[in-house]
Amino acid sequence: MSRAESLPEQESPPGDGRHETELQRLDRNWTELLQELRVLQTGTQIFTGFLLAIAFQPRFTQLDPAQLAVYLTLVSFSSVATVLALTPVAMHRALFHRHEKRFLVGVANVLLRVALVVVAITLSGTALLIFDVVVGRTAGIAAGVATAVLSLAAWLVLPMFARPGERPGEGPGTPS
Repeated sequence: MSRAESLPEQESPPGDGRHETELQRLDRNWTELLQELRVLQTGTQIFTGFLLAIAFQPRFTQLDPAQLAVYLTLVSFSSVATVLALTPVAMHRALFHRHEKRFLVGVANVLLRVALVVVAITLSGTALLIFDVVVGRTAGIAAGVATAVLSLAAWLVLPMFARPGERPGEGPGTPS
């Protein structure tokens, strides 16, 4: 018997407004993860393509050793982000019809979070490299730091303020 077959058919937690079984919730969570993965997959693939195309530009040979090291690091990070974003799809294919949805949803959630961290690093590094090449090292560092701070604020801090129960006087189910 697989893990999914041994799941109890229980209702959603009280107060969430949904009347779904554990398997229905897993199906919904998987569908939501797929929508997020589609955006991330497209973005990482375009980003990786952009970075790879830079090496074929005439000015590429003018990069100093530090810029070249940053570039190669960015290509590596971008490739890792693409692999991480595609892994849940490959896992789904490998686990298809094996009733492992709970495992798949859990792993996909972790991979998506790690991929977002890698994308944030890649975005920040790309801003650093482009500003470094076009304007100078100081501007590059400033652009890289600004992009990192913006990513951190938008992807970590902002969602913390949107979570019910984490703002003073609010809890789950409290009308906003």
